[in-house]
Amino acid sequence: MRYVLALLLVLITRPVLACETPVCLVDPDSLALTRIITFEDTPGRYGPGHPVQDLLVLPGAVFGERFAGQLVAAQGDHDLVSGDVLSPLTVVAGAPGQNLSVVFMQGNNVLNGYGVAGFPRRHAQGEGAIAFLFDEDQSAIAFQLRGGEAGSARVSFLNRNGTVISVLDLPPAGEHAFGFARETGTGDIAGVLITNTDPQGLALDNVRFGRAPDLS
Repeated sequence: MRYVLALLLVLITRPVLACETPVCLVDPDSLALTRIITFEDTPGRYGPGHPVQDLLVLPGAVFGERFAGQLVAAQGDHDLVSGDVLSPLTVVAGAPGQNLSVVFMQGNNVLNGYGVAGFPRRHAQGEGAIAFLFDEDQSAIAFQLRGGEAGSARVSFLNRNGTVISVLDLPPAGEHAFGFARETGTGDIAGVLITNTDPQGLALDNVRFGRAPDLS
């Protein structure tokens, strides 16, 4: 466990200039982001949560399962997303029972993706993919993953025409916040796809984005 925590600390505190990938994993507290999505104004429930049958449209971003052109298959209980993304980048909802739910967890709402077993089965909760499309392109973002049991998560960053900018495998998941910044500072992150193979599944919370105003 000490090794895992040390690795996580090293990875999230690397400066952007030292990054060797198009999107860098950085300390989320180092990012000057002006907006946040918390899911607190979205209906939620305990247990399997409040099902979201279609796209979840919130100020600044739209949430679904995947992007148009992608296919979803089963990887055990988890979603495996593959295929080429269509242009322009368009987020789409999952099949009935395999989309999203908002769960009241430890005092606040979080967003779950539902896996192939479908809502409201417990072994589907948190096993599904989550995709979101920003209203405006971003150069840096952050989010929190909730409920992890040291499983793996993967995040893909795409631009507005559907081209994959970068794919990152995250450190073992738990109650962690992650920050991401374009290595070049380019503001072209339009969409994000998160998948996982965590034994208990993962939830999403506190999506931060928005550039600080240029006061020069």
